Amino acid sequence: MPEHIHNAEAAATDAEAAAPDAGSAPDRPSGTRTADLPSAGRIVYRTLSAEELTPALFGSFVRTQNVTKVWRKRNGAWVIEDDPFVDDWTPADYEFLCTCLRNTVAGNGLVLGAFSDDGLKGFASVEGEALGSRSQYRDLTSLHVSQDARRHGIGRALFKAACEFAAANGGEKLYISSHSAVETQDFYRAMGCIEAEEYSAAHVEQEPFDCQLERALG
Repeated sequence: MPEHIHNAEAAATDAEAAAPDAGSAPDRPSGTRTADLPSAGRIVYRTLSAEELTPALFGSFVRTQNVTKVWRKRNGAWVIEDDPFVDDWTPADYEFLCTCLRNTVAGNGLVLGAFSDDGLKGFASVEGEALGSRSQYRDLTSLHVSQDARRHGIGRALFKAACEFAAANGGEKLYISSHSAVETQDFYRAMGCIEAEEYSAAHVEQEPFDCQLERALG
């Protein structure tokens, strides 16, 4: 299983974070809205049902992320290290991903997709169940943008919708067990995320190289 299939977020880039926000996320995560994105055609954001969440939905989605540098915590301090690898998913990974996302829907969570004329180009998921010692967190378990649709504000729009859903469902903070690639961390920092005050032991155990982040809501 690759480092980041569900509990860790990836595929957003620092370049996307720096780009103008080309259209905002839905005002209501359950609704359908469109946004004109430069060089990306027309994007439609909508919630996804359990019935839709099959590997066929991802036929036009390109997970590939070429990683060169990552963040690692060494002796209590964060440092950047070289760790080149290509992060991608196999057919079995997509099957597992779909199972996870269907579980999210069944648990009253949010699964939101971003669609172009070519199909799915981005998605995010937030769990319905609270996380943390005070139930203060809502868990952002997926945020991915297809390689051919990055740097057009899709990740930013999906993240905004995730925050709105989390806040509307009683969360004080959004929790992110995030891919450690430098460009992914740049994106989350640009979104206002910081190191989590409280780590999820389950996430750390599942993805020990992830960066555990939080983002205050409201």
